[in-house]
Amino acid sequence: MQFHPFRIQKPFVGSIISFIIVALFSLSPESAICQNTDNNVVQMVFTSDAHYALTRKNFQGDTNVNARVVNAAMIKKINTIPELTLPEDGGVAAGKKIGAVDYLIQTGDIANRMEIPYQSAADSWAQFETDYMHGVTLTDHNHIATKLLLAPGNHDITNAIGYYKPMNPKTDPTVMVKIYNLMLKPAHPKTNADYNYSTDKINYSNNIHGIHFVFITLWPDSAERIWMQKDLDTVAAKTPVIVFSHDQPTCEAKHFTNPLPPHNMTAQNKFENLTAEQYKEGTTAAGDDDTTDIEQRGWVKFLKAHPNIKAYFHGNSNWNEFYVYKGPDNDVALNTFRVDSPMKGKYSSKDETKLSFQLISLDPKTQTLTVRECLWDADPANSLSNIVFGANKTVSLKVD
Repeated sequence: MQFHPFRIQKPFVGSIISFIIVALFSLSPESAICQNTDNNVVQMVFTSDAHYALTRKNFQGDTNVNARVVNAAMIKKINTIPELTLPEDGGVAAGKKIGAVDYLIQTGDIANRMEIPYQSAADSWAQFETDYMHGVTLTDHNHIATKLLLAPGNHDITNAIGYYKPMNPKTDPTVMVKIYNLMLKPAHPKTNADYNYSTDKINYSNNIHGIHFVFITLWPDSAERIWMQKDLDTVAAKTPVIVFSHDQPTCEAKHFTNPLPPHNMTAQNKFENLTAEQYKEGTTAAGDDDTTDIEQRGWVKFLKAHPNIKAYFHGNSNWNEFYVYKGPDNDVALNTFRVDSPMKGKYSSKDETKLSFQLISLDPKTQTLTVRECLWDADPANSLSNIVFGANKTVSLKVD
């Protein structure tokens, strides 16, 4: 299924002003040269795990700060990206002014799980919409509002299907419904009343300048791989593929479905029934370190059958990390990019100077990708401080 990205809305007056400015610059070749941008590079912002409803213990001199305040502050920094010049780090577009951002990607946990006393998914979505759809002022290379690409997280799914601990309300599929309708554009939009998680998966893809981008629901389990296979059947073997998912390649045992009939979620087994695939390595998921080796081997087999899958991006377990996923048997190598969370970062939740999102710079001509860590709160005492570029990694997407 091809995706239909949602365009982030901007005020009408702002759009007119932007149009006038663009027109003026187009009359001046000297001005265009001074911008020193690389118009062939696709720029994308990547973030995850907004967790509306949560609070941060400390943020910019305040305590118990609501997620809406934190996310809004991050969006303000994201809006400054076009004016930034990339560091001379040898990566894609190094030393060039960014100028335009084509996509803003968010891979789930938009709403926090609705355990009492946290707010409903509907309330969280309303706050997300204000910040990410109406608060973003970025434009792409065609001077059109930057496209928003979304994937769901485990909290978003749990809110739709229920949980083994009390929630209020018991279910609220608002986030899943909104993402489904925005990304898939069905002829008959889903409603909270008719949304069915077992059949209404949020899977979509598109070719962006010769690179195939795939967005899936949570993790590439056996059911998701059926959809992925059909999608990749339409893609040439030499076309690079990039996967965006909420969960890390190892997934979590508790995210699988309880293997014991009647497969219910209980406080004893702690399965969350988020994947269609049943857990194969035990009858409980009580520990965070429970193995998923059997499940991963199915995913590794799929990777070996599709060597054009060249990169994987995820949130869920959040900090900035560029690493190679090797599988449980060390027999595969997949470039993987883990992104931080504004609310639940493993390190940034304790040290806000480590708060970050990622900037993905794609050169379609050379099929090269550079991912840069963007530290957006490096100076908490100064909310107007500039983004600081941290770690970076450049990889080739060429298929051998």
